[in-house]
Amino acid sequence: MTNQAVSLIQSDRAETWQEILSDLITDPQKLLRLLELNPDTCPYSLEALAQFPLKAPRPFVERIEKSNWNDPLLLQIWPSEFEDNQADGFVVDPLNEEEFNPIPGLLHKYQGRVLLTAAPHCAIHCRYCFRRHFDYRANSPSRAQWEEAFAYIAADSSIEEVILSGGDPLAISDKQFHWLLQQLANIKTLTTVRIHTRLPIVIPQRITRELIDCLNETRLRVVMVVHCNHRQELDSTVTDKFDTLGEAGVTMLNQAVVLKDVNDNADALIDLNKALFKHNVLPYYLHMPDQVAGTEHFYVTDQHATALIKTLHASLPGYLVPRLVRENPGERGKTRIA
Repeated sequence: MTNQAVSLIQSDRAETWQEILSDLITDPQKLLRLLELNPDTCPYSLEALAQFPLKAPRPFVERIEKSNWNDPLLLQIWPSEFEDNQADGFVVDPLNEEEFNPIPGLLHKYQGRVLLTAAPHCAIHCRYCFRRHFDYRANSPSRAQWEEAFAYIAADSSIEEVILSGGDPLAISDKQFHWLLQQLANIKTLTTVRIHTRLPIVIPQRITRELIDCLNETRLRVVMVVHCNHRQELDSTVTDKFDTLGEAGVTMLNQAVVLKDVNDNADALIDLNKALFKHNVLPYYLHMPDQVAGTEHFYVTDQHATALIKTLHASLPGYLVPRLVRENPGERGKTRIA
């Protein structure tokens, strides 16, 4: 076979999710070139980048409209100079998660369920992330520490559900994910595993045959909560993967964050929830942004968010209206706003 033929075959081969994950856009200048944007129009913050680097997968970036600084997907990932603002009430750990972190990698805040930080990294850095300051180095368990976490769960018969979060739990390999799921299934009191992930949206190639087989094999009920904020995040590759997960018996929910200038209008939320429902994903939460240092420019008022929910109630069937909530430190569950 000639070198030219080999090259043609390689260029036609679909990228794996691992290859996409290893080729994230991390340079703001490169992102500006790809999107044909003028850097003088909306400068980026070097301080914000040092604290929380730019990370964006190419499949997600390809859905951003070129030459549009107001694109709702771009606004979620651009390290704006607004992040340098020091706003009252916006702090590093607004949920006081350190108080609920008895074992590396495990958070126990709510009755009947615990959260495991299955991965210390994400495929994308959403600039409003409430864990942008979280100490992942102290919460990346070794194999021995994982065993300690499993023993903690097994010793508390009130724990029926484990939430896999992170980072993003699907950022780990199929092999590691399978091992983790097997260990959880061995705990007799557990009934449900809930996977909070953005990867099926930002890198839909992550939904592999191996992952589907793993989810099919477990005795645990599998719930997947995806994180989609805007209809534009959904292309046919993403929705095809939603269909595949639904066919595999995975309960699909969506958790969105209401974000200023991104989706803080009724039309955007109505379009999003209708599009999700076409592919068997039900709205779960519409989350108020957590008051994290560096994210004040995304914040919306309770009054504005409540008005949005009222409009959604008047425009959609009840099962397409998410619960408007916020998370307050020390509370044993989400606080419903409207």
